[in-house]
Amino acid sequence: MSKPKVILVACGTAIATSTVVAKGIEEAMRDRGINVTTRQCKAAEIRSRLSGVDLVVSTTPVPDDLGVPVIQTLAFLTGIGKEDVLNQIEQLLRED
Repeated sequence: MSKPKVILVACGTAIATSTVVAKGIEEAMRDRGINVTTRQCKAAEIRSRLSGVDLVVSTTPVPDDLGVPVIQTLAFLTGIGKEDVLNQIEQLLRED
């Protein structure tokens, strides 16, 4: 199996919201044949947690100059546009 892509999932407190998002991403990418590992953090911690990260997914605004792609979304919480966001994640992860 290929080396997993690493996705940093950020929210305000790194507790409930990031867990919902991380699990949703893991399940969807597994179903699409993409090996991923998720890490969770507070939005304020993102810069210190970027080492080895391929993609950042956040439920709150974060800087866009992190050197890796960033997706800001509430789709995993609302369900609105979730499939579009999953497609975007898949496309970004397959580009490497």
